[in-house]
Amino acid sequence: MVWTQTSVSVKTAAATPNRWDLAALPLVVGLLALAAVGGHQMAAPLASLDAPAVSLDPWNLPDYALRSTLRMLAAMVASLLFTFTYATLAAKSRRAGMVLIPVLDVLQSVPVLGYISFTVVFFLSLFPGSVLGAECAAIFAIFTSQAWNMTFSVYQSLRSVPRDLDEAATSFRFSGWQRFWRLEAPFAMPGLVWNMMMSMSGGWFFVVASEAITVGDRTVTLPGIGSYLAEAIAQKDLGAVGWAVLAMLAVILLYDQFLFRPLVAWADKFRFEQTGAQEAPGSWVLRLFQRTRVCRSLLAPVEALLGRVAWLRLSPLSSLAAALPPTLRRRPAGPPSLALERTLDRAWYAVVAAAALALGWTLVSFIAGGAGWGDVGTALLLGAATLLRVMVLIAIASLVWVPLGVLIGLRPRLAEAVQPLAQFLAAFPANLLFPVAVVTILRFDLNPDVWLSPLMILGTQWYILFNVVAGTAAFPSDLKEAASSFRIRGWQWWRDVMLPGVFPYYLTGAVTAAGGSWNASIVAEAVRWGDAEVTAHGLGSYIAQATAAGDYPRIVLGIAVMSLFVTLLNRLLWRPLYGYAERRLRLA
Repeated sequence: MVWTQTSVSVKTAAATPNRWDLAALPLVVGLLALAAVGGHQMAAPLASLDAPAVSLDPWNLPDYALRSTLRMLAAMVASLLFTFTYATLAAKSRRAGMVLIPVLDVLQSVPVLGYISFTVVFFLSLFPGSVLGAECAAIFAIFTSQAWNMTFSVYQSLRSVPRDLDEAATSFRFSGWQRFWRLEAPFAMPGLVWNMMMSMSGGWFFVVASEAITVGDRTVTLPGIGSYLAEAIAQKDLGAVGWAVLAMLAVILLYDQFLFRPLVAWADKFRFEQTGAQEAPGSWVLRLFQRTRVCRSLLAPVEALLGRVAWLRLSPLSSLAAALPPTLRRRPAGPPSLALERTLDRAWYAVVAAAALALGWTLVSFIAGGAGWGDVGTALLLGAATLLRVMVLIAIASLVWVPLGVLIGLRPRLAEAVQPLAQFLAAFPANLLFPVAVVTILRFDLNPDVWLSPLMILGTQWYILFNVVAGTAAFPSDLKEAASSFRIRGWQWWRDVMLPGVFPYYLTGAVTAAGGSWNASIVAEAVRWGDAEVTAHGLGSYIAQATAAGDYPRIVLGIAVMSLFVTLLNRLLWRPLYGYAERRLRLA
């Protein structure tokens, strides 16, 4: 089995700089200097934003790009911490998973833009008089657009670890800590890296909203590409919009080369297969740092420390028990009885049911204060209309992107070429197409219920593509070689080899794409450009109209109905498919 981690062995005499260090060290120093400058600006006094924070002068875009990129990277770090904690707990604990996965379903369906109004006051009060409070509010809003699909990806990977690897870890008597860092986290890494790329691209849409924060009658505008683009749209300055799109493309190309392409090449060594890959992805940045001496010598202690931490057993209670006198030691307990398990399950169900009833009663009481049964019926009918759109759009996107994702994933060189283009298309702000949609629908008298629907999937279809590419890239080469040697071709190859192999990854992409489409319906079903407005019948337009009117009971009603539809869809469709993938399509 080819699954190795390279170790760095550096001698003191070899720490003299070579020609590769002369190229790598300026890159490292430059990146650290840019991060320091951006961090210093984030800690400025809040009064510094009272002046016009955004100028449409294109020469300001490099500084704005730095600020926006640092916010997105900070949100990415927070998303990684949340992902490993939340997904591991949900995958390892059956009782915790019963609650955490439905909660995750609800979180990805709740409108991301709604988080800002609830969190901005908290962060501004946490850092009074400092820009850091507004920065944290913006970072949190971006975090809510990044974390969910990454969590679903790691959860799916942890639930589908090959049985022989799991048995090997058991035979080596790995502790839970060792099993996670030596087996489960590496196995989840290829899919996670591709979902990180999708999260960075998807976060661009919410950068526009998160960099202009309104608190009461005051608007705090943070310098960045998002606020620059919002100001350009408000002034209908198409030239400035073009400069913003070009700056976004430049930033995507830079972090693709310096961050994600090295990560994809590094994560390829964690692929599970019995033979070596015929063609592996590469990265000039990764090769550059692998050939350096000083940089590798500086990183060697960090790598050694991380390796030691990964091998820790972390069992202080067992060590303490071993130090006790034999008469005070507790005999090792056997597996819990079936009756005890059932009792614990019933107690847990009771606690969950009580919490759900309390939350439900609170929601019903709040909604009843401004809405009646007629509003509930209207919201349910509009929710059914949006559900139909979501399912049709997911089916169409699957028919398009699953075959293309497989073809891209089978060719690492093609994946390297398509990777930045796909990230740019996924990051392209959908609101730039609103004027085209409004003018086209009004000009040709088209049906908004049909022709506004593509806007819902425009930014979320890429979840399917990125996950299918990740699943194809992680598909074992020995299985592909076996299919080739048995001359399995055509539809049989798709049906019996590749589609079962990428199906768990496709499910992750479909679930997050569906949740993102529900979220996007709020801005896609009610589109405005200037004085012209086009509205489709759906739950998204219902929530958008209630938000514009400040009707909080109907806002909560719409969000509750949306969460109900998403939860039922996941329970009745996606979760059974996840179970099928775990039982029938798991690598043995």
